[in-house]
Amino acid sequence: MKRILFFAILLLSALGLAAAEKKVYPDRWVYLPNPLRDEKDLQRAIELVTTAAGHGLNGVLFPGMDRLSLQSAAYFERLQSLKKTCDRLGVEIIPSGFNTGYGGSILAHDKNLAAGMPVLGALFIAGVSEARFSPDSPLRFENQMSAFALRHGKRVAMSLDATVHRNGAASLRIADEGSTGQESATATQQIRVTPNRQYRVSCWIKTEGVGPGSLITIRAEAPDRRDLSPFELPLPAAGDWRRVTTGFNSWYADRISLSVGASEWQKGKLWVDDCSVEEAGLLNVLRRDGTPLRVRDETSGIYYVEGRDFAPVSDPALNFQWDHDGPSIRLLKGSRIIPGTRLRVDYYHGTTIYKDQVSACPSEPRVYEIWRQQIPLIEKYLHPKKYFLSLDEIRAGGHCEICRHRNMSMAQILGSMTGRIYDMIREANPAAEIFVWSDMFDPNHNGRPNYYLLNGDVSGAWEYLPPDVKIACWYFEKRTASLDFFSQRGFATLAAAYYDADDLKNPEGWLEALDETRGAIGILYTTWSDKYDLLAPFGDLVSKRPK
Repeated sequence: MKRILFFAILLLSALGLAAAEKKVYPDRWVYLPNPLRDEKDLQRAIELVTTAAGHGLNGVLFPGMDRLSLQSAAYFERLQSLKKTCDRLGVEIIPSGFNTGYGGSILAHDKNLAAGMPVLGALFIAGVSEARFSPDSPLRFENQMSAFALRHGKRVAMSLDATVHRNGAASLRIADEGSTGQESATATQQIRVTPNRQYRVSCWIKTEGVGPGSLITIRAEAPDRRDLSPFELPLPAAGDWRRVTTGFNSWYADRISLSVGASEWQKGKLWVDDCSVEEAGLLNVLRRDGTPLRVRDETSGIYYVEGRDFAPVSDPALNFQWDHDGPSIRLLKGSRIIPGTRLRVDYYHGTTIYKDQVSACPSEPRVYEIWRQQIPLIEKYLHPKKYFLSLDEIRAGGHCEICRHRNMSMAQILGSMTGRIYDMIREANPAAEIFVWSDMFDPNHNGRPNYYLLNGDVSGAWEYLPPDVKIACWYFEKRTASLDFFSQRGFATLAAAYYDADDLKNPEGWLEALDETRGAIGILYTTWSDKYDLLAPFGDLVSKRPK
């Protein structure tokens, strides 16, 4: 019995050592978001590929592949030059794209394909030739800085400043004062709003000696603590008073907590003054089948007809920002709308999350038509063995009529979208390996209820993934849980490492986790800020691992 127990322990120890063996993974890539706009871009890409190949990397993850049909002949010449270099060096180009979360490529084809948020019953009052927006929300907002509740932070404190202000008696000052707590600070005020309406928020700011990376944040939080207005903007080191503008859709909320503050604070001083919140109308209005516009008489309930009673409506400044006013409704000759008529208008608008993220609709047929146009071009110019689906951080969607009429959960819509792209690729390239970002399918990450402005729960979206899709995990703090989750369900995994640090501790941590993961196949040097200083040592780390 003792002899059996001894050999069992020996076997378990051997298995443990095998699981922790340091491996050189077959897929060793670098993320290269190079737009190839000119010869300078091309030479930069070639230099990085040459460095990568010289240090053991064998793949380049190349985004922006869902706008190839918009590119010039000169672009394709540069792409072919890059491909020749990669082929010569033994580096594979992995085309990446097909995202609705960051919908820039789709919106480059048509801005109206943005995901829409609904506005119900906005008031317009008719004049002789047009009907103009007239806010009627029960908005109550105290513009005085003294009405905000202040929460101090770790390196930043908040106070009223009666000596520096733009208007009124005082501004709100945020400054490096060595206080304790979190590394952010906010000033908050409760505001009543009308559900399903559009609001613009603006503040005036002034800065002095602010350290790099410091952000101003503005949030509109619903009673359930859901953030309806994710907004942050890098602060200039110094500058006189300037206006900062964002906005939100109240959605289901009848009141919000408006907060203004700073995050990722480094040093310096920030003054905030003249904050305002106002209802807006037809701002960034979307016009497509899934986002209809309806105009009705408030008294009689009659619906008026676009093209008969009023001219076609659009926002000529459609930019998904809150820095302009929406259009009026122009009345046509012979219109049934008479002066003084109170109109209630339903419509959908696009929105920006944080600084520049605009999502596209995951259900609009035109989105899939655009994607289908790109795949033959990818095949023609790259002949790839692998594709990468950039389905990450999908923060808006599910509100428009096409989405809602599908009678599907948000997880099912996400799964359906992934499956349709997968099938398109398979039709053109049956042998291609297909990768996807992990986060929207990972319960340890973004695969959860109440995710940003999604209308529905994405929990369980992983159940709709094709079984041979390979998963790129990127949440470092949850790396073991994420890798284990997908590994246990039979998915191969790749780690997206680095993320612009000043050392290689992040990829070292990922390698340790990969070594313990069944089905792990690779690692990626991931930079969002064009930071390639550690590319060579990263390549050495992942391709020359000591036993």
